Amino acid sequence: MSETMKKQKSYKKLGFTYLETAEIVVSLNQLLSNYIVHYHKLRMFHWNVEGGDFFELHEQFEIEYNEVKSQIDILAERIRVFGLKPKNTLKQHIALSQIEEVEGELIPIAMVQEILKDFNVLHRALLDLIDAALNTGDSATEELATEFLRRLEKRHWMFTAWSKSS
Repeated sequence: MSETMKKQKSYKKLGFTYLETAEIVVSLNQLLSNYIVHYHKLRMFHWNVEGGDFFELHEQFEIEYNEVKSQIDILAERIRVFGLKPKNTLKQHIALSQIEEVEGELIPIAMVQEILKDFNVLHRALLDLIDAALNTGDSATEELATEFLRRLEKRHWMFTAWSKSS
């Protein structure tokens, strides 16, 4: 019997079978990869922002990357709850991520616009995760994703409001 078959046959955690959680884990890994690339961009923007908005954006990027760092850990641990391991190389995350790295220097407004683009990708990925969780009846993952979504929507509003003033 193959290793996958053994896992499918013997796996049963939290009332779900291995197959029932497959879509959730795929969505969690997708979201994790998106957050990891997003995190890297936030760190880069934090280090490289310049100009009259330096102090404000430097601080906001730090607030954001600290929260994202925590969310990355929560997502990886949620994957482990299902008896699997999250993607673990940068190469894997970059390949899976729908968020793209940026090259070159950006002015502050362009940095914020990039973050807003990332927020849109994360929003779609969170909705996909919520759908997968609801389809399986996994209220814990659904609640986790909803909490992330609520915060993301608030931060999207705040960065959008800031971008209109610049």
